[in-house]
Amino acid sequence: MLSKRVQSIKSAPTLMIDAKAKMLKQQGVDVINFGPGEPDFDTPKHIKDIAIKAINEGYTKYLPVGGTLELKKAIVDKLKRDNNLEYLQDEIVVSCGAKHSLYNLTQTVINENDEAIVIAPFWVSYTDMLILAGGKPVIINTSDETGFKVRPEQIEKAINKKTKALIINSPSNPTGATYSAKELAAIGEICVKNNILIIADDIYEKLVYDNFQFTSIASISKEIKDMTVVINGVSKAYAMTGWRIGYAAGRKDIISGMTKVQSQSTSNPTSISMKAATQALNGDQSEVELMRKEFEKRRNFIVDQLNGIENIKCLKPEGAFYVFPNIAKLLGMSFNGKKIENDIDFADFLLDNAKIAVVPGSAFGAEGHIRFSYATSMDNIKEGMKRLKESLKLLK
Repeated sequence: MLSKRVQSIKSAPTLMIDAKAKMLKQQGVDVINFGPGEPDFDTPKHIKDIAIKAINEGYTKYLPVGGTLELKKAIVDKLKRDNNLEYLQDEIVVSCGAKHSLYNLTQTVINENDEAIVIAPFWVSYTDMLILAGGKPVIINTSDETGFKVRPEQIEKAINKKTKALIINSPSNPTGATYSAKELAAIGEICVKNNILIIADDIYEKLVYDNFQFTSIASISKEIKDMTVVINGVSKAYAMTGWRIGYAAGRKDIISGMTKVQSQSTSNPTSISMKAATQALNGDQSEVELMRKEFEKRRNFIVDQLNGIENIKCLKPEGAFYVFPNIAKLLGMSFNGKKIENDIDFADFLLDNAKIAVVPGSAFGAEGHIRFSYATSMDNIKEGMKRLKESLKLLK
């Protein structure tokens, strides 16, 4: 009964891990959940107040499919202010989260058997979105040695006549790797030369550390901008994951196509959420910085803790709110006579014995790693690291 395209994809493993951890909590198990990519902070009050006002004023009707002019203007202003990017309102489409924007984009530009380059480790949904659109993900592997960043020569080697797009996520989920302007320029020039669309997932742009200067690849040059669709949203920077507002900025023909796709699926994003997102982009930004500073403290602590554990190596990421330690040296060890063969076994071991939930690296195309989200309290992180150390003493 199920279609072949549905049978060809899997459910998002990050959401499955989160659901399992929450189910155990409901059963009374004291689980510390390092799985979800969701800020533990509340949405700032000035944003919530605008949403409440919108409800009380009856702002609950259908709206334009691609978003309100008010929110589109706020996005145009934000891109100019923060990223030195100039777009017209008809070059913006608002969707139900950045994930929805990415889905609409793949449906709009990917044809049957088109290839798209995906850099591993990658966010879990990129490959399945491409498959659903009839495309083929072409994976380029990176490693700890390269800081989980792709080299230009790797991209050039992967390009052929079928290559339609490249997805670049900086800062990265799951590694936190963040590209400099110089690194992005080299990637962008290759894509321009080969007429390859750049899909720039900038959702973590506000979460960078150690005075790192975020650069959107679209801002490098006009030629690169013309070949780029920028994806962003309010979920991560403003702790608005459940509000479901993302957006895309790019060439008018692509944005028009994405709007057409959206018109046949969700139609307009939620009216109240669009009011809130407009306030988020236009309003006081001080709480964004407070959250960023707290994430930086957590990052510093968890990286130091992980690197102090024998057989674990963890790079210090420049952005996002994840760490992606290498646990390859722990694989092959045993607990109660059961051998830990891979990172999935290791994640199961931690959930069963340490009562901590992590996501195996293989979900992101990088076996031998696990992902910790430090978008949880410092108390949880401290207790989680204590449990991790104690559980590893059980391995032989």
